[in-house]
Amino acid sequence: MENLFVDKDSIVRAIWGKADTVLFIFAGAAAEFALNKAVDWLYFTGRLPADPLGRLFSTLAYSHQIIFSKREKALEAIDRITGIHRSVEKNRGSQIPGQAYLNVLFLLIDYSIRSYELLERNLTAHEKEEVFAVFKQVGARMQLAGLPSGYGEYCVMREQYLRQNLVNSHFTADLYLQYKKHLGPLRFIILKQVQLILVPPHVKTQLLPNNVRWVKPVLVVYKVLRKLKVEGYVKNALLPNAYKKQVMEMEQAH
Repeated sequence: MENLFVDKDSIVRAIWGKADTVLFIFAGAAAEFALNKAVDWLYFTGRLPADPLGRLFSTLAYSHQIIFSKREKALEAIDRITGIHRSVEKNRGSQIPGQAYLNVLFLLIDYSIRSYELLERNLTAHEKEEVFAVFKQVGARMQLAGLPSGYGEYCVMREQYLRQNLVNSHFTADLYLQYKKHLGPLRFIILKQVQLILVPPHVKTQLLPNNVRWVKPVLVVYKVLRKLKVEGYVKNALLPNAYKKQVMEMEQAH
């Protein structure tokens, strides 16, 4: 029997096994990375402003690799992530705030659930616990302090983090300019529309307070195209050329 990090019949594999769900998770992460009070750490390496899409996709790619690997390989991937962060801390001469690690872990849990529910169906309480448990394993391997004990406690902590650790700063404005530059005007508009229907209210208030939502009817049409199995044309048109192969490989890697 295979010793997998995530069971083959887990809802987490169903969520992360579809490219469009991963892209919605990307949209949520893009919003919160820009608002996070610790975003200066991502600017320190220069990677985020130079290649914001690459930086975000690498975070998702690591998560995808962990979810679809055998346990030993998954733990090795988590250890590599920890090692990369330790190297950045050494170069800067200070530690990344523990809350910054938790914020990223928490947003991956939240947008995994939100994205799947927008595109597929509502998750059961048990399935939400399952999503939480998988990412808690990642946090435990990274030796993060203050991990919640269960999904209910996570929800309380997630709300607290959203209120205490997000701020619209000059980094936010700069990062959104970089998103627009790297995505192009049309994809950038679509990114913001997806964020409007995806992100929690506090993120929306901080980031997109006056935007008009028109994407919901489009999403209904997209779901119909998925049922007809012709949505690939839409995904192909919306994905930046540099990341088409990477995203589609995520869908085919399991």
